[in-house]
Amino acid sequence: MSGSAFNALKSRVPVAWSPRLYITLVRGLPGTRRLHRRTLEAMRLRRCHRTVEHRTTPSLLRMLTQVKRLVVVETEEMYNARRQAEEERRAPRPPLVISCGGGCRCHCAVAS
Repeated sequence: MSGSAFNALKSRVPVAWSPRLYITLVRGLPGTRRLHRRTLEAMRLRRCHRTVEHRTTPSLLRMLTQVKRLVVVETEEMYNARRQAEEERRAPRPPLVISCGGGCRCHCAVAS
């Protein structure tokens, strides 16, 4: 992800009030510290661009402070809004119909 998209997804509000958090790994594991890799493994994040759901606990919040530059944290509302926007973007569009006006011998003239 580019820097601006990463900052757009990052939560700017305190997340302690939300009962559930959605955590997405956005940076790769190669080149990270062993402690950070083990922390991500404890949160069940093993591959890039995967999202897991966790209950908000003090231990989870401490783990998130360790790996905050590797993950994006979203509340349930933020996650649902992002998923809905992705679904709308991927929805099939109506077909584009172009007719030539009937002056030639194509399928438009045959159908008329």
